Amino acid sequence: MKVLQFPLTRVVIGFVLGILFAFYSKPSITEGFGMIIICFSVFLISYLFQKNSSKKGIFFGLATFFLSFSIGSTSLVTHNESNQNNHYTHNSNYFETENLIAVTIQEKIKSTTKNDRYIATVSTINDSIVTGKILLNSPKEIAIQKLEIGAQLLIKGRLIRNKIPFNPNQFDYGKYLENKQIYSQLYLNNKNHLVSPVVHKDLNYYTAKLRSTIIHNLEQADFNPKELNVAVALILGQKQDISREVMQDYQFAGAIHILSVSGLHIGFILLFLNFVLKPIPNTKKGAFLKLALTIGLLSLFALIAGLAPSVVRAVTMFSFVAVGYYLRRSTYIYHTIIVSLFLILLFQPYFLFDVGFQLSYIALFFILWLQPLIVSLWKTENRILKAGWEIMSVSIAAQIGTLPLSLYYFHQFPGLFFITNLIVIPCLTIIMIYGIVVMILAAFHITPTFIIKPFEWSIYGLNQVINWIASFKSFVLQDIPFNIYLLLSTYLCIITITLWFQKPKFNRLVWALIAIISFQLVHIKTQWEIQNGQEWIVFNQNYNSLITQRIGKQITAFTQDSLASRNNIQSYLVGNFSELKNTSKINNFTYFNRNKILILDSTGVYPPNSRPDILVLTQSPPINLERIIKTTQPKIVVADATNYKTIQKAWKQSCEKQKIPFHATAEKGYFILH
Repeated sequence: MKVLQFPLTRVVIGFVLGILFAFYSKPSITEGFGMIIICFSVFLISYLFQKNSSKKGIFFGLATFFLSFSIGSTSLVTHNESNQNNHYTHNSNYFETENLIAVTIQEKIKSTTKNDRYIATVSTINDSIVTGKILLNSPKEIAIQKLEIGAQLLIKGRLIRNKIPFNPNQFDYGKYLENKQIYSQLYLNNKNHLVSPVVHKDLNYYTAKLRSTIIHNLEQADFNPKELNVAVALILGQKQDISREVMQDYQFAGAIHILSVSGLHIGFILLFLNFVLKPIPNTKKGAFLKLALTIGLLSLFALIAGLAPSVVRAVTMFSFVAVGYYLRRSTYIYHTIIVSLFLILLFQPYFLFDVGFQLSYIALFFILWLQPLIVSLWKTENRILKAGWEIMSVSIAAQIGTLPLSLYYFHQFPGLFFITNLIVIPCLTIIMIYGIVVMILAAFHITPTFIIKPFEWSIYGLNQVINWIASFKSFVLQDIPFNIYLLLSTYLCIITITLWFQKPKFNRLVWALIAIISFQLVHIKTQWEIQNGQEWIVFNQNYNSLITQRIGKQITAFTQDSLASRNNIQSYLVGNFSELKNTSKINNFTYFNRNKILILDSTGVYPPNSRPDILVLTQSPPINLERIIKTTQPKIVVADATNYKTIQKAWKQSCEKQKIPFHATAEKGYFILH
């Protein structure tokens, strides 16, 4: 691959590996800078020894690699806000007692069924200057005023740490927030906060004001709310208000990328800007003016769209394309991608762990690398068929590239993606360009009906097409088991097989066969581990107790509500490549791996002579736990979330008094026994 011959490519590979190393090993800032000093010293020595040589040896290459590796590690460490001395995570009192917390609203994110949610920065706690971001929750059932970007609040409350997944194979939302430098949450109510009349006006404030002006003016023009939400996502990248049903339609139709402003959208904008700026003469001054306007307008669009990772990536990359275009120099697109990737991760290394960021780069790389090979598989002189095949080949290349990641993160695959892209992409070009014009006019309070309504109708038509394609749910493959080892081996297969197709040589065929065998071995290893695994789990559920027993691939669920249990253990089934064999009611006694387990429910009835290894409490049984512990002498007491919280506190004290471990699933998450 020629792209690997580009020196910066190898530097970026080392840089990315350094970020991954720091993410999982978590070195201190001192260790990070110490690593840089050592690696730079080695690099300098290797350079001095080989500066008079026409060729740089392997020692210089390794020194360069480790220097970029150390820079990547240190970049992540220094961008980790929790490493700052005055970060709120360093004071445990902020999480244990109520404090006066001053915050500033930075961003509104998608609401839940119960709460409006905002990302806020902390400025002071009890008049002490602190730093850090929090997730601010405003309950919908309480009449609390809507908060604008830049609003400053004084809140009396206790910070709540991000929670771990409370059930097996559940999405780790706490880790997701930490990757965005958010380490705690805070809840508002009617009486615990004051909103300052002074608004903090920064870049986020003005861009949010501009977006609000556009949306408000379109609402005043009677733009249908459903279509307006999709239009705002399509043009401005703001998906917070799109309904769950619409999002699901786009997901099932394989068009969810349309609602995330990325390279596709920025490419349309760049083409539109080239068209608008075409009257400017191609003189030296004219070219510079075009370049300045293009980069400035693309940057402005990124700000308005909220500086989402996919938007930043696309704007950065296409800015390099614009530089090459206006300076009339050839731009090697792979180099452009590598440079944009390096610059983005240098300033925002945590973007590497953003799913949208990963999918954007993978999709773009495979479109550039694989699409020419796919389009060459079929030739036609018919212009319509040729155009349709080129569009479809782009979609196929992107889907091949993103398929392993999609299976790993989302465990589903939209089978009709090619039909969606064949129909939608040509129309999307027109909708995007027209929508940008509408948004610009709305920003200046110009919303004539004859301009607004065609845009609304086009979004309505787009939604109808997407809904129709998504209605064929039998083509949506869901709940596909896929782990990290299958992900890596699948990419190895795709890359080696593609390289062999490009140039069918014997050595490439050997590597492709090795990759295929590796995939098979990974699959066999995964199946063997699952088949020989056993575990017994008490789930964390509030209203209905759920206990599962897995023997190999067969899972038995013990519960009183089989329908609710099936929904709650679906991610567990997928994550363990297993199936639900049957459901049964919970028995008071059970055995697992030589452990005798006693389960008490709301009746509180138990045999007095039982000697269980594990005592499980469910449905708030009316018992005296101290007496039961003395008579049954269990090794550990487990309480699920169906028990009242006040009773659990009393049980915890009883266990501490008797020096017996107490595991409350509402506090520690699910209980597992291997």
